[in-house]
Amino acid sequence: MKRKLRMGMIGGGTGSFIGAVHRIAANTDGLIELVCGAFSTRKDVAMESGRNLFLPDERIYASYDEMIERESKLPSNERMDFVSIVTPNHAHFDPAYKALDSGFHVMIDKPITLSLEEAKLLKEKVSKSGLLLGLTHTYTGYPMVKQAKEIVASGALGNIVKIYVSYHQGWLSKFSGSKEGTQAAWRTDPKRSGKAGGMGDIGTHAFNLAEYITGLQVTELCAQLNIVVEGRLLDDDGAVLLKFNNGASGVLTATQIAAGEENELIIKVYGEKGGLVWQQQEPNTLILKWQDKPAEILRAGSGYLSSIAQHNSRTPGGHPEGYLEAFANIYRNFAITLSSRINAENIDAGNIEFPSVEEGVRGMAFIENVVRSSGSSKKWTEFEI
Repeated sequence: MKRKLRMGMIGGGTGSFIGAVHRIAANTDGLIELVCGAFSTRKDVAMESGRNLFLPDERIYASYDEMIERESKLPSNERMDFVSIVTPNHAHFDPAYKALDSGFHVMIDKPITLSLEEAKLLKEKVSKSGLLLGLTHTYTGYPMVKQAKEIVASGALGNIVKIYVSYHQGWLSKFSGSKEGTQAAWRTDPKRSGKAGGMGDIGTHAFNLAEYITGLQVTELCAQLNIVVEGRLLDDDGAVLLKFNNGASGVLTATQIAAGEENELIIKVYGEKGGLVWQQQEPNTLILKWQDKPAEILRAGSGYLSSIAQHNSRTPGGHPEGYLEAFANIYRNFAITLSSRINAENIDAGNIEFPSVEEGVRGMAFIENVVRSSGSSKKWTEFEI
């Protein structure tokens, strides 16, 4: 019998930004229900958070260890099917590994782990377990990003020769010391964020978007990381030159000190015949530019879009879709895939896709290669995994 998938959550308690986003995304299509959680390392906050989400006390846990252990002992028709991990980076690997080890599927926020070594161990665990691991690289969930990928794959632009991708924010343009908010505090702390700051937080999104849309992979890079705001321990600004496996070159910039910018993520892809432009702050629009004819404007919700773009569109043309819907697309595709396994059904895997452990490993490799390149006197650094 078909049923909703049962989700547990680690992190995302009262005051969390991303936890609420995950819950909205998971709930959007009615395919998933939250049944348990370990929402905070503080028991009082964990209990308050769970009760605010109308969970019974016995399904609110004081730690993820307790949650995984107790859920695994529940009858199969009661225990969670998968766990959503929405903690800071340093608390990704251990709960994900233990959940997989106990037979639970995993959805995890990006970057996948604190280090490349951890990411590779998680990939090995996923492979051996045969379980699903989804990764919330949100921007690949937008319908017009799906459309851009289809256009590149069709060969309409010709051989890809140049890629520009930039992710600019301004929210960290000032340092407020001990008064920095929770989001800033952990993202700029090497113990909780990892080897990179801004490049790990948003640069990984730009990197993932470039590889996703083009279908290419970075083979070499030349990076410069900067700490612009005095007092920071991790980069808040950076630029990377890229070489791709088809010979194309690219430029990636990521900064969180561009005062006045909100969430300006832009990608431009150029081939021998034409190019495309997509902006996250105007996500329903994809612009195609041609060498020998006028530019085209494609819009989300239109009947002329590819099947994968239409599958990931939710409203008729002219009705804005954005960040939450893109996030929900990742959860929906993950849920459809998992449900098909449970019910032994076949699905159209071409349209129903989501980022996985593979993208997670490449994202961590990007971070570590960028850090290595920035500290090197060599012009080019080979992209090592």
